[in-house]
Amino acid sequence: MKKHFKIAIQMDPLEKINPYEDSTFVIAKEAQDRGYKIFHYLPKDISLKNNKIIARGSYFKIINSKKKFFKKEKKQSVSLNDFHCVLIRQDPPFNMEYITATYFLEMLDKNVMVINNPTEIRNNPEKLSMFKFKNIIPQTLVSKNLKEIKNFINKNPFTILKPMYGNGGEGIEKVKRGSLKNNEIINKMIKKYKGAIIAQKFIKEIDKGDRRIILIDGDYVGSVARIPKKGSIKANFHAGGSAQKTGLVFKDRKICKILKSYLKNKGLFFTGIDVIGNYLTEINVTSPTGMQEINKLNSVKLEKIFWDKLEKKITK
Repeated sequence: MKKHFKIAIQMDPLEKINPYEDSTFVIAKEAQDRGYKIFHYLPKDISLKNNKIIARGSYFKIINSKKKFFKKEKKQSVSLNDFHCVLIRQDPPFNMEYITATYFLEMLDKNVMVINNPTEIRNNPEKLSMFKFKNIIPQTLVSKNLKEIKNFINKNPFTILKPMYGNGGEGIEKVKRGSLKNNEIINKMIKKYKGAIIAQKFIKEIDKGDRRIILIDGDYVGSVARIPKKGSIKANFHAGGSAQKTGLVFKDRKICKILKSYLKNKGLFFTGIDVIGNYLTEINVTSPTGMQEINKLNSVKLEKIFWDKLEKKITK
């Protein structure tokens, strides 16, 4: 029996979505197949009006067309309290606009399910929340102090540098101990990203892939190994990495077990953790991807598991 849920999705413009790769596309398609009504709005179009959280956007339907995959209704303003569930599916950057949206969504009635919990999205930046699990992460420094970063680099043959709030492999650099270019690279990154950067010991097992592991309500549901192009250290799909089938390898099972209760307790329902070798390197909570790649490699439909689990939580 189909349930007549109303779902709002806070995300980037529909026109930017790749229906053949994007996780949100299959989540929305499955919602539509179940008879849900789906509303889309941009993060900039959420507002607080007379103690009501208002979003301006459009109901839409996914259609079978070569030109575009969706058909939008006329734009309108709606109260998000009238929805059963709000999905936060916008890509980073994690900036003040993003943070403001989390404040607004916190004000919704308690019977409106927000995935992921906006308070915990704000409190668990992708590249920082892993520090709560110090025994399963690689040697890592977060700093904007040139001397500190150089000292860290000099302790290992190779170091990975990356921006704090980037995504999709943006800005990642591999630097060598003692290289004359290091000062220039560090200063350029600090200037470009306007703040602290992350220095992380290079994990040689990257050649076996940077594994994206999908956890739904704390439970492992699938994983994919992202293999860098030859001569590259960037494994992200956006940066040219290729998808390879994988199960739970190295210490993946142990890492998932350690994270499970934390994610469940914090309301981080849909997460994508990144693991290289034996080390957890990120906990992605804002807009995890990888569903479609896992589906294709394993002939599964993770979006069905997503909604099966979420339906049980929607009580309105």
